[in-house]
Amino acid sequence: MFPVKSCKFALLGLILSQLLCSPTLAAPVSPMYRPSSALTGQDLAVIVNDADPLSVQIAEYYQKQRQIPAEQMIHVRFAPNQAVLSKQQFEQVKQEVDQKTPAHVQAYALTWLQPFRVDCMSITTAFAAGFSESFCAKGCVQTHNSPYFTSETDKPFKTHGWRPTMAVAGKTFAEAKKLIDTGVASDYSHPQGSAYLLKTSDQARSSRAVMFPKVAESLASFWPVHYLEQEYIEGRQDVMFYFTGLTKVPHLADNRYLPGAVADHLTSTGGVMSGSDQMNITEWLRAGATASYGAVVEPCNFPAKFPNPGVLMYFYLRGSTVIEAYWKSVAQPGQGIFVGEPLAKPFAYQPRQTPAP
Repeated sequence: MFPVKSCKFALLGLILSQLLCSPTLAAPVSPMYRPSSALTGQDLAVIVNDADPLSVQIAEYYQKQRQIPAEQMIHVRFAPNQAVLSKQQFEQVKQEVDQKTPAHVQAYALTWLQPFRVDCMSITTAFAAGFSESFCAKGCVQTHNSPYFTSETDKPFKTHGWRPTMAVAGKTFAEAKKLIDTGVASDYSHPQGSAYLLKTSDQARSSRAVMFPKVAESLASFWPVHYLEQEYIEGRQDVMFYFTGLTKVPHLADNRYLPGAVADHLTSTGGVMSGSDQMNITEWLRAGATASYGAVVEPCNFPAKFPNPGVLMYFYLRGSTVIEAYWKSVAQPGQGIFVGEPLAKPFAYQPRQTPAP
């Protein structure tokens, strides 16, 4: 049982059906709406590159903070600090990971920022679903759809055969530690914040902004959602969600991001960890966000290849972890990387303790 009214979640379910108004995002909606259960450290395996001292250090700290069982620490070894793994390199690593992963594990955490790609697809989707060129694109075409998109399941691997993956990492240990500590601090906090959905003057990168007014209208009864037609926000002290579209977002550090906050910007190379002339998604994390998402190769501006803010908020506000809510919000995740603290769950409820007999 949860200390919430079930009718609230029934109405949220109806809202989800309204949010999926685009034909490219249409998906069946479950008739059952309820508070979501959240993944825990018992459901997550951490993949560690033993050839990368920073990966090892991050993994050890994350294991301790999230109480990951020793058998769910998956150790592999490959040359670190390379931007891209070849298909052949990845398949060797993935085979080893699959062999070492306990069957009950539902999701993965990576403990590095590079490599961030496998050939033509993101490394987080490659670990989640395996390498396939159907996740890639030559030119502006749609890519492979995720069965996990808008799924009501709390067991993604059991239900869909996918283990959603997120990189819990930083350029330094201090950055990664801050990210992990922020995620842990967010648990069960039920913050009072706001969502900011910005349609900027960059028309090409505002392709998903067409859905923002509907998101704001549909969620108005449950969460403050501000739809704004402007370039940026600054001086806001209550940022829980921030979605925009620009190559570089100004004044990130001039806002306060609540623990568990999610933020991203639709652009072509936000997830390129080796550097580009566009803002990297790790800038969101440095500013205080707990998770972000960005493209690792040119995706074109298909909204289906980027998070749907309404879907993300729908699952997150019901109590899902950020890895679950974020993954469920992207219809075609093959060209994008998820970075953050996977198990952050600010809107979850503490599990009830069973009384001793």
